[in-house]
Amino acid sequence: MSRPDTAPLQTALGHHFTNPALLTQALTHPSVIGTGTVTADQAYERLEFLGDRVLGLVIADMLLAAFPDEREGDVAKRHSVLVRRDTLAEIATGLNLGALIQAAPAESGQDQGPITNKSILADACEAVIAALYIDGGLSVARDFIEREWATALTAAAVPPQDAKTRLQEWAQRLSKPLPKYKMINRDGPDHAPIFTIEVVVADLPSARATGSSKQKAEQAAADAMLDLMHAAGLPE
Repeated sequence: MSRPDTAPLQTALGHHFTNPALLTQALTHPSVIGTGTVTADQAYERLEFLGDRVLGLVIADMLLAAFPDEREGDVAKRHSVLVRRDTLAEIATGLNLGALIQAAPAESGQDQGPITNKSILADACEAVIAALYIDGGLSVARDFIEREWATALTAAAVPPQDAKTRLQEWAQRLSKPLPKYKMINRDGPDHAPIFTIEVVVADLPSARATGSSKQKAEQAAADAMLDLMHAAGLPE
């Protein structure tokens, strides 16, 4: 399997890597392990785990500086939206990561062309953040995050609601049973687990999603359910 040319991406990231293999690893989905010369330690799972923590720290610091008078609960709502799958996928799309990610067609849901799967894009974005952190230090990772998340950080005048809250309030408005979340599977090594969560609400079809923690998987499942509602023409 050919390796992607990451030179244009490094320019877009604002950092030229001392160890370019880190960036290549950040763009390698676990589904290609064992194909060609790709081994387990060359996929992005461990980087994704680290990048999630680096992003969370930097976003938390940015929010406290930007909204010094908001309560912790309101800041937490903003934080949840800024680190969720959809936001990460948008950043990844802007960087054209989908054209560089190596993933098996069965995993990505497509045979050719750029990756458009939001979960894969989000995971790769977190892995890229980790690669920046390891290669250049926290200041380099922070510069990237501050630049890419600047608009989203202050886009909402009031604290936004996360997907779980939106889904719950939808059910309450219509006097329907509250959403129920069930863990379907836990996969991956202890240092980088992958949780699969299913959510059921009212008489709608269930929705499933994965995440590196139960909380992230539940939020992603709620997002997926909201997407189903939107596709069905149901008002939130």
